[in-house]
This record gives sequence, C-alpha cells and structure tokens, in this order.
Amino acid sequence: MLACPSSRAAAGEEEIVAVASRAWKGYVRAKLPDGSPQPETYAFGNGGRISGPIVDDTIDKLDFKDVAQIIAGPLAERKYVAASDPNKTTLLIMVYWGTTTGAKDPSNKATYDAAQSTQSVVTPPPPPPSGSHPSAPATGGAPKATQSIDQNSLELMLMANQQRDSNDTRNAMLLGYDSELAATFGLENTPLRSSRESLINDLEDNRYFVVLMAYDFQLLWKEKKHKLLWETRISLRQRGNDFGKRLPTMMLTASKYFGSDTDGLVRNPIPEGRVEIGEVRVLEPTPTPEK
Repeated sequence: MLACPSSRAAAGEEEIVAVASRAWKGYVRAKLPDGSPQPETYAFGNGGRISGPIVDDTIDKLDFKDVAQIIAGPLAERKYVAASDPNKTTLLIMVYWGTTTGAKDPSNKATYDAAQSTQSVVTPPPPPPSGSHPSAPATGGAPKATQSIDQNSLELMLMANQQRDSNDTRNAMLLGYDSELAATFGLENTPLRSSRESLINDLEDNRYFVVLMAYDFQLLWKEKKHKLLWETRISLRQRGNDFGKRLPTMMLTASKYFGSDTDGLVRNPIPEGRVEIGEVRVLEPTPTPEK
C-alpha cells in the first residue's frame, strides 16, 4: 500500500492547487501598447528534485527534461519565450520539484503515535477520610509509581511535538505557506481556528510541489551576481493524485501569477471532469464509392 499514493478517502473531496508568487525588488512586466505583457526570453536551470518518502512512479520516473517541457507551455502563454542565445536571454528560471514529507506520513506518524502510547492514564489517589487532616496519608492509596507521569515519556512527547512543528514550518517555507500560517498564530483556541487548521492539514499531507525562481540572466552571466526577480511556488497533495497528469493543470493554474505578487497564498480548486455515456448505437459501414 505504501508503493503508490492512496485514493481519496472522501468522495467528492476537492483537490486544491496552492500558489504563492512574489515579485522581488520592484520587478514589473513591461506592457505592449495593447496592454499585453511584453515578451521576455528565458533559459531553464535544473534546481533538482527532492525525493518523497514513498515510491511514486508518477513523479519518480520524470526527469528534469520531462518537467521542463510541461512548464514551458504555460510560460509561453504568459509571453515568456525560451531562448538559445545567451546574449538575448533575460531570465534564468531555476526549476525545483518533488514531494514534501508531512506529519501524516507513516514514517512521521509512527514516531508521534509511539510517543503518545507511552502516556498511560494515571488513576488519582482516593480522597482522605472525612475529618482527617489534608496532609495525612490516605490508606489504600495508589502506589507511588502510578501517581506521577513518567518523565521520560513526557520528554519524548515534547520532542515529538517539536519535531512535528519543525516539519510543518519547514514545509510552510518551501510551499509558500509561511506568511499565511504566521498570520493565524494564536487562533488555535478561538472561533477562527479553522483557518489555521486548514493550513496545517495541507502541510501535514505529503504534497507535490514545483518552485520556479527567475533570476536576472545577464547579471548572473556577466557579473556572477544573483538577483532574484520573481518566484512562484505551486503545490498539490500527493494522496490520490498522479504528478505527471496533474502537473499541466498545476502550472496552468499558477501561470496567471508568473512574474507577479499574490500577496500571500492562493488556493484554487481543480475543476473535476466528468464523462457521460449516452445510448449505444451501432453505425452501419459507409459504402465505398466505386471508382
């Protein structure tokens, strides 16, 4: 069962593509007289893949060339044009892709559950007899060993919680959830806690992701200086999805934000297709006209 993503648990559950895009240092797309964006040339750079915790052929068998070819289409729709001449190349677009490891993954969840299992329920001692002094020892009390929580178990539980929080924070930074998550800090015990829980649920699922980081190609090529102009982070949960099949939709959803700022996280549902089978009809073969 761990050899591939499992199917969706709930029928009709929406698939959400999360996008966080940012334009850096005043980068703004130039416009043509008709208001459309002015074409910009680019070259791809292979940032590399982060392997997921489970075997998943839908992403494991794709290499950089496969991913880049799919990304090139939505880039072209936004007037980003692939170039082969370094002197005429404006952007270097670094491509990173892979799968995050969420706290719900069996490898992480097992550690957390093991920590929880060490917390035995402690039975409180019976109350002292009526009229006795509160400090007087009660007869028939529970053994001392069961009247306190095992310190080692408590420390293990705290470590598991810290590891979980650290993993959530790392995923939030990678996927572009960090500013949105920070804005919900302190809402855990308020009526608005659902907004934070929704973000945490995303982060604790294993998620497919693609990160595009566009640098000033000429500055990097001629002066060896890195100047980030814009970045876009796109993600979709792994469970129940096929990366190769979903990647075009992920990129198409994100393409409207290339080179611009989303001012935080945008989460868009993927429209689900539906095939309706009508009445079956048998078609007679069309006679071939005589020559």
